[in-house]
Amino acid sequence: MEIKCNPKYPANNSGHKDSFEVGNEFQDFVCIELARDGIILQNINSKKFQFKTGENLQGFEIKYDARCTGDAGTSSTGRLSIEISEKSEATNKDYIPSGIYRNDNSWLYIHGNYMGFWIFSKKILIALHKTKKYEESELPTIKKFYLPISVADKYCAKKYIFLNTQTSLPF
Repeated sequence: MEIKCNPKYPANNSGHKDSFEVGNEFQDFVCIELARDGIILQNINSKKFQFKTGENLQGFEIKYDARCTGDAGTSSTGRLSIEISEKSEATNKDYIPSGIYRNDNSWLYIHGNYMGFWIFSKKILIALHKTKKYEESELPTIKKFYLPISVADKYCAKKYIFLNTQTSLPF
């Protein structure tokens, strides 16, 4: 999978030519993998109902992060980039809570890529963020904190690893 930058954002921000489609494809991948374990998600795709209900009826928030393990030809950072707030436009004055702080039906947070993903309780990620032990970053439209993979392994509820990738796994 080739990742092309969206010309609207610098490469270190959105990073994808079509972030929405990249995220939807990863969400579908996660749903298929979870279904193999008998976990069936009913996703909500329209903005109207996502804002009202959440990403899916079961309360799973799913985030794609190619760089955490070096998926799709990116360099591995060895850490998960956990979203805490966002702005729809860089010119907006204020950030709003998002990711682990978004006020919706989500109680589980799935984060990763096609090499592997981690499932967390949102409460665990919020508690880890509040310790202030982990580096934070602010970009024009997003704020996040970085959770080392070794810490993610310790605090996740479940971890999925896919060995059928052409890249060697860093974890």
